[in-house]
Amino acid sequence: MFKKLFGNNKNLSKDVEVYAPITGEYVKIEDIPDPVFAQKMMGEGFGIKPTEGVVVSPINGTVDNVFPTKHAIGLKTDNGLEILVHIGIDTVQLNGEGFEMLVNSGDKVNVGDELLKFDIDFMNQNAKSVVSPVIITNTDQTDSIQIHDDATLTRGTSKVIDVKLS
Repeated sequence: MFKKLFGNNKNLSKDVEVYAPITGEYVKIEDIPDPVFAQKMMGEGFGIKPTEGVVVSPINGTVDNVFPTKHAIGLKTDNGLEILVHIGIDTVQLNGEGFEMLVNSGDKVNVGDELLKFDIDFMNQNAKSVVSPVIITNTDQTDSIQIHDDATLTRGTSKVIDVKLS
């Protein structure tokens, strides 16, 4: 409360770099095989067609939400940017099968820290798609979003988005 009253949050940078949370092939948001993501109803972002089943933190921040079905994880930077990493399409229906969560809500994470693992073969056989959306869920609180669409992404090292918060 005092930080808000006296403006101590003004010291935080408004620039955020978002890295690839999964190794794989870059997918434009419009090409994600789900209209909720492709039409940017959840926010701006991109997708990854994974080549391995490891998800790392794309930002420095806090684990904000671990979904009970382990198919998605919400993260938040100290300056307020919110990121959703959603593993595959229609994977909520798997009820956690094929996923191993490695973090809990409230955990502090840095770029490259492992968050969860998933069985990529199981996903290929049981999910609508393995393409995994990475979404800025509070796009309305940004001034600019620049997406770098490199063909191949490496988890924790490929910078994909530069964001300036409002």
